[in-house]
Amino acid sequence: MTSPDVELVETPAPARRALVTGGASGLGAALCRALVARGDEVLSADVNPPGEPIDGVEYLLLDVRSDDDWAAAHERVLATWGSLDLLFNNAGVAGGGRIEVAGLDEWQWITEINLFGVVRGTKTFVPLMKAQRSGTIVNTASLAGLVHPAGMASYNAVKAAVVAFSETAGHELAEYGIRVAVVCPSYFRTPLIENMQGADTAVGSVIGALVANSPTSADEIAAAVLAGIENGDELILPDEAARAAYGLKVADRDGYNAVMRKQAARLNAM
Repeated sequence: MTSPDVELVETPAPARRALVTGGASGLGAALCRALVARGDEVLSADVNPPGEPIDGVEYLLLDVRSDDDWAAAHERVLATWGSLDLLFNNAGVAGGGRIEVAGLDEWQWITEINLFGVVRGTKTFVPLMKAQRSGTIVNTASLAGLVHPAGMASYNAVKAAVVAFSETAGHELAEYGIRVAVVCPSYFRTPLIENMQGADTAVGSVIGALVANSPTSADEIAAAVLAGIENGDELILPDEAARAAYGLKVADRDGYNAVMRKQAARLNAM
């Protein structure tokens, strides 16, 4: 029994070493802020310079489509830390469009960044994590990887692929002490939409409005992501809208289809 005169001192969590892709803005920057606030060491890797540098965060130029850039990131991690605890494959772009409108060049662009960026990052650091027999890989997908609204076939497809890749990697790497989580948020406020590409401008305007009017911030999503990691979650649904939408699909497929087809009808009428 603890004496009332003894003050209990909470032991701080040990610092971790984290690499965050897409760390210059949006969710990536929010993750960097949350990690630094926890006491972690953070390397932010992005093809763009940071909008607002964060104290305690180091920066590295990285285009997730470049094998050379990934090799350089690996060398930077080895030279700086010698190990890696957390890899956030977070870099991504926004896109979409109705099936007959979106061009194959749009499909190739979004696939190369949103899917192969995750694959390249994972392949780059898995050997190191296997050697150290520890590590956590966190892949940013989207609610679109689980729930598939009309007008977003390319985005839905690549995010669903990230979900499948993450689950597969989790099974494959578990015996090495490596955990893999996938993050599937609904719409939240992020500058990602500012760089959305695609010929289907009607879809772009709808998605832009949903992002701009979301009540959820990137910092709130980042906090939920870190909580999910601490909890050992493999699928992280970081906001109530995401949990509700996925819950509807699982519990009431007919009701889910009705909602999705009503949304498709509104889009087709634009």
